[in-house]
Amino acid sequence: MSKQSILTSAAPAPIGPYSQAILAGNTLYCSGQIALDPVSGELRNSDILTETRQVMANVEAVLKQAGFGFEHVVKTSIFLKDMKDFQAVNSVYETYFQAPFPARETVQVAGLPRNANVEISIVAVK
Repeated sequence: MSKQSILTSAAPAPIGPYSQAILAGNTLYCSGQIALDPVSGELRNSDILTETRQVMANVEAVLKQAGFGFEHVVKTSIFLKDMKDFQAVNSVYETYFQAPFPARETVQVAGLPRNANVEISIVAVK
């Protein structure tokens, strides 16, 4: 099986040695996205709702570049700096999906890149 790196300027450039996403067959593996503005490179974290919206916009840009949409997402992982943000993040997240919803885990972590409060990664299948 071959794999193809997915890269779009509509999402933040990787800040390390990884791809925004890898397409392997009909499966797209997207790296975790934080709320970096793809133009300015600044973290958009004035509040958790704004931060989550930017994260989801970044995820959407990578999906779109690969020819996928949120309807193709089968698995998500949400990493939170503080579990108290769970409800707020969920209120934004749920607007991007319809039933049947993707499988998911949400975990609290000690820290995230650039001191972000939320990071989301996804797996999508066509």
